[in-house]
Amino acid sequence: MILVFGKRRVSMTLAQTGVGLVVMLLPLFSGAHAADFLTASGCSVSNVGYLSDLAREYERRKGIKIYVRGGGSIVGIEDLRSGKVDFAAACRNRESEDPDDVRFVQVAWDALAFIVHKSNPVDSITLDQARAIYAGQLKNWAELGGPNASIKVFVSRPRRGLSGVESSTRAMVLKGREPAVIPTITPLASTGIVEQMVEDTHEGFATTGFSSGRKRNVKMLKVGGVSPGARTIVSGKYPLKRPLFLLVPRQPKPEVQRFMDFVLSREGQKYIKSLGVVSLTDIP
Repeated sequence: MILVFGKRRVSMTLAQTGVGLVVMLLPLFSGAHAADFLTASGCSVSNVGYLSDLAREYERRKGIKIYVRGGGSIVGIEDLRSGKVDFAAACRNRESEDPDDVRFVQVAWDALAFIVHKSNPVDSITLDQARAIYAGQLKNWAELGGPNASIKVFVSRPRRGLSGVESSTRAMVLKGREPAVIPTITPLASTGIVEQMVEDTHEGFATTGFSSGRKRNVKMLKVGGVSPGARTIVSGKYPLKRPLFLLVPRQPKPEVQRFMDFVLSREGQKYIKSLGVVSLTDIP
């Protein structure tokens, strides 16, 4: 039995009317963990992209249940520090404010992807155009060959720190700058919610990870004419490649270490690759 949190639909009406999104979560995990299961939280891109599937596969092979939810990289780090989970997922590099007693272990590769509603006729974008959208300089889809409609931008912005996608977007797309503070740019609690909003919003635009974006009901735009995909990420033709991490304590308990050993093993990496995610063996 694997419980996966993070694919729950959210109301678009609340976000659009400015009332805000209220996510009601029961207490996730107790402080004590039984010997026959593990708990994890963190990066929504990782959760949707590979981790929930990997958890099911590990249970099938080893008989160890793994209870997984998303929530974002910051949530994962905080849950791990407070002992709520055994390990966490992140889609950004270690930053100076991250705790020293947490190890970032790369387990796969990803890439940033720009996503729009499936009905949007726009197929491709440049990095300069993406920067102009986030700066509030490019505001209408007609300027990109689409319909005469305002571009509604959704960004992942937790209450504390930077989400994995937001951190990567600032570093790799926006040259260290922040998105403009304008009415057409809406911050949301996690990348999972951002993806869901683009699924439901015809004028929507956002940045997410390729690993999860490919599994959503959205269109991933080409960048400079190159489609995001495992093959183009491996070859380097598609830009914006970035690592995916699992986070563990400096001294993880034995069952966590056994899980990590499996993830990094030839069989574990082979399984990750079978999901359509770029494995560590794909890019030496």
